Amino acid sequence: MTTDIARTTDEAQIRELLADRAAATKERDARRFLASCAPDVVEFSLAPPLQYKGPEALDRQAVEAWYATWAGPVEVTLTELEITAGGDVAFGHSINRMRGTKTGGFEVELWYRSTVGLRRTDGTWKITHTHDSVPFLMDGSGLAALDLKP
Repeated sequence: MTTDIARTTDEAQIRELLADRAAATKERDARRFLASCAPDVVEFSLAPPLQYKGPEALDRQAVEAWYATWAGPVEVTLTELEITAGGDVAFGHSINRMRGTKTGGFEVELWYRSTVGLRRTDGTWKITHTHDSVPFLMDGSGLAALDLKP
């Protein structure tokens, strides 16, 4: 197998993994959402604290509690996804859109930046690092710029 074919296969597998993770969020399936992560994953999510590591990043009950704050599906759409893979490591970045309705009726539509790091172990790609963020206004207010769209 040539390097170009292997790279294409790796990228396709990673795209499938990320698409399944987004589908798991829409279906509010915490077990499936977390299955794509390595045991030592480090997560920089939109929610505090600054980081989660390993077991605390893989806390199914915490993910289920977050899903419970939504009245229905939580749609996450990855756009502008670019993946670079080489050997047994890869990373990807995208601009993501999250949409849904919170249990109190508040409609959410949020665009954010996402970067993932992955490692292949025993032939399977697993997420080892996630970093999601929104820009903040540089006017001294410290407010997140939640109205941005690509």
